[in-house]
Amino acid sequence: MDTVKLWIERLRLTSVSPSLPKMQLAPDAKAQNPVMIQFFTWEAQHADMSWWKHFETEMPRLAELGFTQVWLPPPNKAMHKQGQGYDAYDLWDIGEFDQKGTVSTRWGTKEELLQACSAARQRNIGVLIDAVLNHKLGADRLEVFSAVPVDPKNRVRALEGEREIKGWTAFDFPGRQGRHSQMQWTQEHFSGLGHDELTQTGGVYRISSSGHRGWSTEVDKEFGNYDYLLGIDIDHRHPEVRHDLFSWGSWILEETGASGFRLDAIKHIDRSFLLEFIQRSRNLPNRERLLIVSECWSTTIQKILPYVRAFQGQTAFFDVPLHGKFHQASKQGQSYDLRHIFDNTLVAIRPEDAVTFVDNHDTQVGQSLESWVDTNFKIQAYALILLRCDGFPCVFYGDLYPNEECFDQETAAKLGQLLTIRQMFAHGAMKDYFEHRNCIGFVRMGDAGYPGCVVVISNEDGPPDSVSPTIRINVGLNGKKAVFHSAFDASREITTDGGGWGEFYCPRNSVDVWIKAQQA
Repeated sequence: MDTVKLWIERLRLTSVSPSLPKMQLAPDAKAQNPVMIQFFTWEAQHADMSWWKHFETEMPRLAELGFTQVWLPPPNKAMHKQGQGYDAYDLWDIGEFDQKGTVSTRWGTKEELLQACSAARQRNIGVLIDAVLNHKLGADRLEVFSAVPVDPKNRVRALEGEREIKGWTAFDFPGRQGRHSQMQWTQEHFSGLGHDELTQTGGVYRISSSGHRGWSTEVDKEFGNYDYLLGIDIDHRHPEVRHDLFSWGSWILEETGASGFRLDAIKHIDRSFLLEFIQRSRNLPNRERLLIVSECWSTTIQKILPYVRAFQGQTAFFDVPLHGKFHQASKQGQSYDLRHIFDNTLVAIRPEDAVTFVDNHDTQVGQSLESWVDTNFKIQAYALILLRCDGFPCVFYGDLYPNEECFDQETAAKLGQLLTIRQMFAHGAMKDYFEHRNCIGFVRMGDAGYPGCVVVISNEDGPPDSVSPTIRINVGLNGKKAVFHSAFDASREITTDGGGWGEFYCPRNSVDVWIKAQQA
């Protein structure tokens, strides 16, 4: 049945134009092989400077490694001093006003953010703003209103009748005093919350006071209705809410000069609102190719594709199903069949809608969506997103930069090499050689401006110095013999025969990239 549903969904998608070709993946139109970095981990902090200043100082290295877009953490004021911004208090305060016990956000001041964004533009690097539009936290006052407690596992089923509750739903923003936006939020602007202060009980409460319309129907159907996720849930159908958030979208792009948005938690946000938010943002002067990437968290492709269809090419999506495959491969070791690594992934079905990634802040150990890709498969996963021609890859800061949460020195060193290889060699047509259960390969044929490369990936256990089975791969070259050497160990060489065929391999449970050295 799932196969039939997937076939039907793919058929429906044939009329939907893909998103990525319509977006600016690099500010420099001539940039080859664009690539993005998520420039933060969950607990990211720098010992000697603000995070925005750290981002600015890293600009030369980011440019050297070929990054064309940077996804920054939410710039807005959080509910407490060290909040990451997903605990959104005030979107209009990006480190400018004394609120929640601080002027700066966890990441720095507004001035530092704008300076870093300016430095990025000078290096032809775009900046994505993480837009947290689903909920608010850290209200300034309590309010009393009517609500209905609902079943957390089925939000359309009431557990009891309507009753009076008290909740933190009034946002006055006293430190901002109406600057940038005059709107103050009250319970009328929200659809639900997770705690009743009168009874000191948690749960899920649907606000039912006069004027409320219940949950949005244009959200995910998980738990009956997944409008409510956390905090105080925003009602995106309210005209004052819509006006304020649309205005914020225009303002934040203008203030920062950002190249687009990463949209947080879209499964829980009214789809009609989000489509209008995207379209209004794109209608701004010189914003028609705005880069929009959405988080729709599900490892099941059948749950992602309806969103691709619903948004009609207006946003790309993180390829969560592919991340799920990487996580499985890292857990199962050599019992995982690499020939099926791309089965039922977004990059396989809709490559021009897929933002591929290995890990992010939510998948870190201890986080809400923990599904960390272990070091035994981390570099193989990066080779599969960085060196292939499909999808728009996103690298995680935690895998590249030293940090106290998830850093591995060997992974970081090889990841840096893969990024260089992506720029210099991963070009041209691609052909797969997915023939062995534990060893797969592919070739990039190169083009007029760049040479190609051969990539071999293994997940087979073995002694440290042992090598994978060989894969017979044709590299073209018009039938001429050629010598290829390993990008990681120049002493390793392979010579192709007169028909362009060579026997390529890699160290067991690792990766190798083979570069043409000379004609033989």
